[in-house]
Parts: sequence; structure tokens; C-alpha cells
Amino acid sequence: MSTGNGHALDALVAKLSHWGELDADDEAAIHALPGTLRQLKKGSYITREGDRPDVAAVLLSGFAIRHKLTGNGERQVFSIHMRGDLVDIHNSLLKWSDHNVQALNDIEAVFIPVSAIIRLFSERPNVGLLMWHETLVDGSIFREWTLNVGRRDARTRLAHLLCEFAFRLHKTGLGKKLHYELPMTQEQLADAVALTPVHVSRVIRSLSDYGYIAKTNRTILITDWDGLR
Repeated sequence: MSTGNGHALDALVAKLSHWGELDADDEAAIHALPGTLRQLKKGSYITREGDRPDVAAVLLSGFAIRHKLTGNGERQVFSIHMRGDLVDIHNSLLKWSDHNVQALNDIEAVFIPVSAIIRLFSERPNVGLLMWHETLVDGSIFREWTLNVGRRDARTRLAHLLCEFAFRLHKTGLGKKLHYELPMTQEQLADAVALTPVHVSRVIRSLSDYGYIAKTNRTILITDWDGLR
């Protein structure tokens, strides 16, 4: 399906608008990007380590994770992506995937040829600048996750992710700042914070006992934002 039909890239326009102003011609150029609208099932790979991708995906619904596997098959999750994120521009521009990007649940995404994105950079420099800004913010979040698993204790690791999810889900209209559906299972959280699922469960109970959160199934209610932060 052509992305020029039905404004499938409104999510990308909205995301880039967080970082600066897009004029009418900028928005029209984004909507005119060629691409294919696809639905992927939970667990499907957008790209695998070792691939040579020539497309990048814009998420329209669902969540995706960026991760690598150790030699013995253990997984470290580096980041989570949600609606409006331009996923896998890193691997595409480098011409070779050094990590995996995988659907966390059923997703819908527009797959855009990287050649078209590069052409857009030169034709609409303001759009290119905002996409660059987006990758810099992505890098900033990545560094925070690195600090999280490298230097923070278990309780603070989980508290950080719960605060980040609250902020990002609220900004993208996928949840309220203090009340949202957790986009990751305990097992997936464990891979993101370098703990075991049992330890994650214990830490979540601790955060609840301290009065910072209330959790039912996958729903998180933050009852003490300042304390959790």
C-alpha cells in the first residue's frame, strides 16, 4: 500500500513535530514517501543481526524492541519503540545489522526505502534535521538504559523504566502519565534490566509495598510519582 494514500505517516509527522516545526511542504514530502504498509505478528523480526536492510520502518501501532543475543542465547534488550518511532534507521544507514529489532506484540508499520529517506534529507533539510534530532534523542535514551543496568540497583532500574514508560506512553497518547498498560512482560523487563524474572517480580512487589505503584496484571498505577522518580 502506498503511504501517499490515507496519510499513514501522520504518526511520523506528529513525532518529528515534538522536536521542531514542520511547514506544509515538509509534511507533504513526508506523506509522499514511498512505502509498504505491513502487519507483523508478535515475535516477528523487523531485522536480524547480520541482515543488510534497505528499508526502515515507521511504527503505526504496537511495540518493538532492539536487542542482541549472547553466545549462549541470553538476550539484552537495549530499547523499546512505539507509535511514530522511525525504527532501524541505524542498521539501514550502516548497511549491516549489528543487532535485532523484533515485534514485541502484533504491530503495523510502514516500510520505507532508505534511498527515499536519504533523498528526503537533501530535498528537505529541515526534515533531515528533525530526523537527526530524533536519532540523538534515541541515543540519549539508550545511554540512560546503559547507565541503568551498569550502575543502578535493582529497585532503581525498574523505577526508571516505569517512569520512562509513563512519560513516553503519555506523550504518544497510548496511556496516562500515572496510569497505563505496561508494554512488556516480566520476562521482557528482566531482559531490559539484566535481572531474572523472579527478581523483577520481587522488585515490583517492593515498589508496591513502598507505596510508589499499584500493579494489577499488566496495568501500572503510579501512586507516588515523586517517590518513584
